[in-house]
Amino acid sequence: MIEILQWSTLIVCGAAALSRIPNLVRRKNRSMFYVLALMTLATLLSIKGPYLVIDGLLGGTNLANLLLRFIIFGAIYFLGIRIANGFGDERGMRLIRGHAGSVFLALISAALLVLFAMMDTEGSSAGMATVSIKDERNGMLVEYYGAAGRAYPAYVCLVLLPAMLRAVRSTLPALLRISALLLAIGGLAVALSVLFPVVPPAIGFVEFVINYTAILCFVVGLALIWVAKVRAGRGARDRVERPAARR
Repeated sequence: MIEILQWSTLIVCGAAALSRIPNLVRRKNRSMFYVLALMTLATLLSIKGPYLVIDGLLGGTNLANLLLRFIIFGAIYFLGIRIANGFGDERGMRLIRGHAGSVFLALISAALLVLFAMMDTEGSSAGMATVSIKDERNGMLVEYYGAAGRAYPAYVCLVLLPAMLRAVRSTLPALLRISALLLAIGGLAVALSVLFPVVPPAIGFVEFVINYTAILCFVVGLALIWVAKVRAGRGARDRVERPAARR
């Protein structure tokens, strides 16, 4: 079941990214392509088979996991800007692009690099599973490393959550309200990821469900924003063309 969810998410993300290539070539709305491309790559690196191949090419020391963390940071940064801009969330934009967001991202990035350097990361392992069981010290460092990797995405999603909830209760078109609801669910899922260390091993699959639910909600939510924008553009053209036709 988990593999089906992983590969299905990869296909959805990849298809969405490919659909944005024409706009990328036209230099139009490029941030959407960056978000979807980074989410596609992050999903690919979270699947065991591709992860082992890519990490093997990088030396077999789990550098692919460190790369995955920074890809997620990039995706969540562009996603946050896109959402804040799309819903007119000036506060959210300031907290992501401004001094507070930049400082927080820098501190978390530094913590990730230091913790990764302190671990014995030899031996490719998706999710750093075999790294965490080498000894007690490594296990503790992997927990701190995972917490640091989840902290920045949770920060961005919590910053955006109030605006998404306001949009759900607003009088915006139905598609935009549904989009805001999906983005809010995705944001809550990411925020819940900070609780992963207390999830009992017996229900560890919940972590996969939460992660991939977040990705799918973000992708579908962004797609609905695009659909709503296209519909609004067509409606505006129709209103202009009807009076002209009557003349």
